[in-house]
Amino acid sequence: MNGHADMLSFDIVARIAERAPELRSAERKVAALILDDLTGASRASIGALADKADVSIATVTRFAKAVGCVDVRELKLRLAQAAAVGQRFLKREPDAVPDSLAARIFEEVQATLAQNQGALAAAPIAEAADALAAASMIYVFGMGGGSTALADEMRFRLVRLGRPVASYQDGLLQRMVASTLSKEHLVVALSVTGQTPEMVESCQLAKQYGARVIALTAPASPLGALADWLIPVIAIETDFIYKPSSSRYAMMMALDLLVTELAVKQADHSRELLRRMKHALDSHRGGGERQPLGD
Repeated sequence: MNGHADMLSFDIVARIAERAPELRSAERKVAALILDDLTGASRASIGALADKADVSIATVTRFAKAVGCVDVRELKLRLAQAAAVGQRFLKREPDAVPDSLAARIFEEVQATLAQNQGALAAAPIAEAADALAAASMIYVFGMGGGSTALADEMRFRLVRLGRPVASYQDGLLQRMVASTLSKEHLVVALSVTGQTPEMVESCQLAKQYGARVIALTAPASPLGALADWLIPVIAIETDFIYKPSSSRYAMMMALDLLVTELAVKQADHSRELLRRMKHALDSHRGGGERQPLGD
């Protein structure tokens, strides 16, 4: 009975994100296409899906079964349901939601976080946190807009927990650093798309010399495929092009989840380091007990 209920209710987006690293390369193309446009994929014929992904019809059928669907028809039904859930968060009702930029931005952020929550529930967070705890040195790579800023954010968070860490956003520097690594080192790669050639090549080079890679990225991407631990980030882009991508919030949620897991695993050590930091800050600037740790 429980198995039947699970069959009816499982989250297709989370299921695709969870299984993408295990799929064949052709099937990952189908996954990437679907995650990029749930609504379009739910409405397309099997032939259209195959053409857009540049794969065979048989590959689309294998993909449907690989993610737990009986056939492509069931896959499309589940995609339509998932897209409808997204619309429930994104749709603006004139009588209920003010027609304002603040409301629109909030709804898109909310939709992104809700969609990513299911995918993160199946991610290897605990194992990745163990790798952060064990590494003799952690190198955080990020490129472009949001990932550049969040690479430094990851560094700030790990420093608070006593981990040795550096962040690099320049492609050539990443490549240089990757060539110096070995098995006791760890790379944390941040990329919403997982497609940036410099990032993928730097991580490949790091792995060639024995380093392990945690990737916060699209599950059906080249970067996701080479990661030792994949923490999925699903971007949901709308036609409203004037605001920054809400995928930053998905990346930050994944980052916060990973770092908090590490903090809890080393709870006593974390507590003492955070106490020292709070004491150092308050004695310098003043402040109350509930003031944020930092500024």
